[in-house]
Amino acid sequence: MASNHLTSESKQLATWYFTFAFGLFGAQLLFGLVAAIQYVMPGFLYGILDFSIARILHINALVVWMVFAMFGSVYWLLPDETGIETIGIKVGKLLFWIFAAAIVVVVLVYLFIQVGPADETTIWFITEGREYIEAPRWADWGIVVVALGFVANLFLTGMKGKQTGIVTVLMADMIAFAGLYLAGMFFTDNITVDQYWWWWVIHLWVEATWEVFVGAIAAYGLITMIGAHRKVVEMWLWIEVSMLFGSGILGMGHHYFWIGTPEYWWEIGALFSALEPLPLVAMFIHVLYDWGKTQGAEMNAEHTDEDNVKSVIRNKPAFTWFVLNAFGNFLGAGIWGFFHTLPQVNLYTHGTQFTSAHGHLAFFGAYATILIGMMYLAVQGTNGIKVMKNTKASIWAVSMITGGVMGMTVALTIAGYVQVLVSRAQMGATWAGYFDGQSGLWFSQGMDWRLIMGVVTFLGFILLAKDLLTTGKNPVHER
Repeated sequence: MASNHLTSESKQLATWYFTFAFGLFGAQLLFGLVAAIQYVMPGFLYGILDFSIARILHINALVVWMVFAMFGSVYWLLPDETGIETIGIKVGKLLFWIFAAAIVVVVLVYLFIQVGPADETTIWFITEGREYIEAPRWADWGIVVVALGFVANLFLTGMKGKQTGIVTVLMADMIAFAGLYLAGMFFTDNITVDQYWWWWVIHLWVEATWEVFVGAIAAYGLITMIGAHRKVVEMWLWIEVSMLFGSGILGMGHHYFWIGTPEYWWEIGALFSALEPLPLVAMFIHVLYDWGKTQGAEMNAEHTDEDNVKSVIRNKPAFTWFVLNAFGNFLGAGIWGFFHTLPQVNLYTHGTQFTSAHGHLAFFGAYATILIGMMYLAVQGTNGIKVMKNTKASIWAVSMITGGVMGMTVALTIAGYVQVLVSRAQMGATWAGYFDGQSGLWFSQGMDWRLIMGVVTFLGFILLAKDLLTTGKNPVHER
């Protein structure tokens, strides 16, 4: 991204984070495609890239590109919210290069070494082996150092500049963001205790701190794009904080079904985990209703021609992605999550493709959408665009990516149903039942469609990359 129109060093640094994040986003989709191909054609890249490594790269690239985009989002909004330049920007730039270099090294190790000896060197230099957080121990500590430096920059800026509700929530959230990651970094030889702390990272780090972060970004975006009333979005932001941290901590119990914890966690976890996406959806509905009833009506009354009425929204591609976030979050994290969160249901769905279906739609709906929206805001600011309109590429990109992810979700859900009916209900969760489920026609067709929809998603990503790189010079936008 060029930075001709950016006078803020913080915003320039944000574009670095967004650019690297987008590259990792592409890597995530690419390795996801490789893993999907290997699932239907097990001989694909045999002896070159193991399925387990492709899966590790797919999932870890997902987490890391989102962390990069989150840091970029904060560096982008800080000058706007605080009214001053971000403090410690030189440290921020140094930490960016350290973080980026570390990620490149970890990816190369995954690709070219893949499997290490069964001793301490593997944990420290190749992979810790903990699902979803496989980063080697040295990279774990590096992530903590980078996160603490980022938090310091945020706090120093937030305390010196204007203190808005959005910045205050981000400051509190980032302490939890950095702190909860530590729960997955110590060793215990008791598998129940290990899984207990592992879920603190997987659930609370992602489902609580990330959700609160999304709420803060959504509040900023709605103020920026449509001039939403700050008091409305910040009111809902505080409600979201209380509900997410309350429901997030108690909702974590829905992960405790199978690790030896007391049974009372079953009902508590199932109930409260369903509440997590509600406040974000409520914020969007309230803000859009309030805006349409008051500000939108006032602005429309001032204009008579259709183009000016349409320009009430200052960044249409970003706004599209933000709205997708509100309802994608509710659908992916809420509806698809609730499908199998009740213990009576989870008894049959645990470990099936239901989990994968939920994971794909939840991560996309809850996080990817809003972070892509922030990238569009950065493109708008970088190129000095007053009103950014939709282009053919942006419309096709959002349609193909969203359609592809929904297609994968439906395909995986159908495959999960086959596993539930055959492997679990009919065959009693036996080893033979597992293979009967895997060989079923609907299951194999579900995996085929998952691959086809993955290709559609990747093609949409290519169009998204084209639009983000070229739309700044497109004459369709108002300057």
